[in-house]
Amino acid sequence: QFADAVYEVWSLFDGRLGDPEGHFQRLERSLGELAIDMPMSRAALTLVLKEAVRRNRIRDGLVYLQVSRGVAPRDHAFPRPALPPSVVITVSRVDRAAAEARAARGVAVVTTPESRWGRCDIKTVGLLPNVLAKQKAREAGAAEAWYVDDLGLVTEGASSNAWIVDADGVLRTRDTNANILRGVTRLSLLDLARQAGHKVEERPFTPQEALAAREAFITGAGTLVLPVVSVDGKPVGEGKPGPVATTLRRLYIEHAKATSV
Repeated sequence: QFADAVYEVWSLFDGRLGDPEGHFQRLERSLGELAIDMPMSRAALTLVLKEAVRRNRIRDGLVYLQVSRGVAPRDHAFPRPALPPSVVITVSRVDRAAAEARAARGVAVVTTPESRWGRCDIKTVGLLPNVLAKQKAREAGAAEAWYVDDLGLVTEGASSNAWIVDADGVLRTRDTNANILRGVTRLSLLDLARQAGHKVEERPFTPQEALAAREAFITGAGTLVLPVVSVDGKPVGEGKPGPVATTLRRLYIEHAKATSV
């Protein structure tokens, strides 16, 4: 009732949780920031998540976990004594062939003014601004909305982190000192890109710089690495997925599968 809860999402590859360490770390951090206890140990939670996957009989998809403060009479203050957290887990199927076809085409994004609260680093379920941004994107025939702050800089997407390959060939994404979510896919990709020899800078960019870039893409557990081919109806680069995003998508999928549990 108060959005007093956090959530986490894992990609599922062949029945296994992809890129697990970062997601568990972020879950623990988000819970700590809201003073909600972990509902169980990480080892126990892993078993519960995997059991949910087994019961749903899904091999490729997404695992969604939500942890709220607990069941109590409605009151703004935390219940005392503290209650056991409430846990909701759902598992949904992803058509990997369709996802790869979408990545081969690339997607459109639109921009929208930043309208969220000042703690986007916490993965809270309070997502009404994100819902409205996603609806704006859908009505424009786009897959994602990029928030633009008061300085005219892109912060991130409504459910993803935003990247460009700028005119000099440098990979750029917003730094986490800004009010953005600390994306797990984003963090892994920073390392993978550097290992692949790319110059990477955690530095903001404007929508105009995105349009002048060689490539753009978004990252997240649901999108993995997804090329962006237009912003606000105007083409990015050649208006089609570029080699950097395409290669990084492959590298990330290999990494997520290799680290899966």
